[in-house]
Amino acid sequence: MKTKQSKMMIKNSVKLLVVIFLMASCSKDDDGPKFQEENFLASYLSQTGFDQKTNLFVNSGSFEFGLFFSPRVKGKITSLKVKLPDVNSSLKITLWDIETSTVIRTEIVNVATINTDFTFDINDIPLEKDKEYAITMNTNDWYDRKKNDGSIVTYPIISGNIELKSYKFISGTSQTLPTSSQTNYYAGDLSFNFIQTK
Repeated sequence: MKTKQSKMMIKNSVKLLVVIFLMASCSKDDDGPKFQEENFLASYLSQTGFDQKTNLFVNSGSFEFGLFFSPRVKGKITSLKVKLPDVNSSLKITLWDIETSTVIRTEIVNVATINTDFTFDINDIPLEKDKEYAITMNTNDWYDRKKNDGSIVTYPIISGNIELKSYKFISGTSQTLPTSSQTNYYAGDLSFNFIQTK
């Protein structure tokens, strides 16, 4: 009799553990979708054709320049990516709110090696869907990227969840929101890693 009761208790315990496991699995699935981190730069260069011809500029006069963009979904910037043709131990990278023309965040990074892709982890920066931002840097060293025929491109360019609206620049060493647009080249390389959050 005791053996039969013991077997029943074991079966019930196993059933209970299975139920608990299934509930835990369902609970994890209900946490929502898991989004992949993305970076827009390679797709942007390919779509524009600016990956066809590259010139290097070193110590060529200082500019604040970069891309104006809008996220197509709510998300966050998790890290910054940059590559330069010269070292720069204090490269200033700025994220701008275009509606107010104000600085959201400034990061100073150390580009310690030439022609090397650097990724800099930062405190996450939340971005709102369809809001316009700009990511810029101030430097006198950059890659100048063009199409082989030098022709212009038409914005916007869609790269994953990022809509790139324009490339702009302004001369000088001060942290100033760029105002001059250019459509037949891109000066960089500056980008960020982005992950959708909703």
